[in-house]
Amino acid sequence: MISDIEFEQLIEKYNYSYKPKEIVKGRVVGYDGNYVLVDIHTKTAAKCPLGEVLISKEQDIKDILKLNEEYDFVINTPEDEDGVFYLSHRKVMLVNNLEKLEEKFKNDEIVIGSIISIVKGGVCVNVMGIKGFVPSSQLKIEQAKIGQELELKILALDMNKSNFVLSNKKVYQESIENVKKEIIDTVELNMVVKGRVVRITDFGAFVDIGGLDALLPLSQISWSWIDNPSDVLELNEKIDVEIIAIDKEKQRISLSLKSLEQNPWIEAKDNLEPDKIIKGKVVRIKPFGAFVEVYPKVEGLLNKHQLQEYKKKNNRDLAEQDIIDVIIKKFDIDNQKINLDLV
Repeated sequence: MISDIEFEQLIEKYNYSYKPKEIVKGRVVGYDGNYVLVDIHTKTAAKCPLGEVLISKEQDIKDILKLNEEYDFVINTPEDEDGVFYLSHRKVMLVNNLEKLEEKFKNDEIVIGSIISIVKGGVCVNVMGIKGFVPSSQLKIEQAKIGQELELKILALDMNKSNFVLSNKKVYQESIENVKKEIIDTVELNMVVKGRVVRITDFGAFVDIGGLDALLPLSQISWSWIDNPSDVLELNEKIDVEIIAIDKEKQRISLSLKSLEQNPWIEAKDNLEPDKIIKGKVVRIKPFGAFVEVYPKVEGLLNKHQLQEYKKKNNRDLAEQDIIDVIIKKFDIDNQKINLDLV
């Protein structure tokens, strides 16, 4: 027969009045199909559905809620007619994770999110069990895929208004800025570096020198005249270039390709002199005159009056690729200019 003391202890043990949304401590006592059985000091073990536990495909429920270990749970429902409470461990973890995310937001830290759906205007991601949104304008990736993991920065976090917005592009941009600063602080003038052509424009080419896109101006590509950088360079081509200018404030670097070659004007100086007659090839004709190559990669100018004179003598216009005799009138190596005249 039970004693009065034991009876009072038994009543005290099962004297509870749990309400929904209340947080309680419970000890895992077993697993039953789609439920985790939890002792919360009630007549019957409470049940926590697997859907109320934060778990990924790679995890086992027994590793998340370990047998005989105590955890916090939220009361999800009132006690049913069988005396069973249904619990949620997920809600407790979401609150804890939300606090962690708020801290990461304040510290501007990177978080990892997995794409769970692709919607109009962006993608939805799962970050520590919390659903967030990444707008298309904040995605750096070319094509989003379900299950794909992204490095993200939090732009807005207000769960009361369901406002959890993130950016993948911000991570990339900040990473690039850090790389740029590191490169700017490391390189020096006249240093030769390896690069890859990443963009070609009318005025030059941009070369990736390890994370920073530096400008290779049109005038620095070749000693010979070129109309467009694509005449010499190809996208993704790997080249050696020399650093000729550094602007630390604007984080800009200018490059030269032709400086790595022997300056043809220095050699030409020993072979060309005023009043010397030499054969040359017409390489370009402009409204103001014609450029004639008088030494490999060295050009001189015949002005438009001389072109008119040539037409009178030969009954035709001078054309590109013509081979003609010219006289060196003036050789200016400092400004790399040669004035020519017809023989």
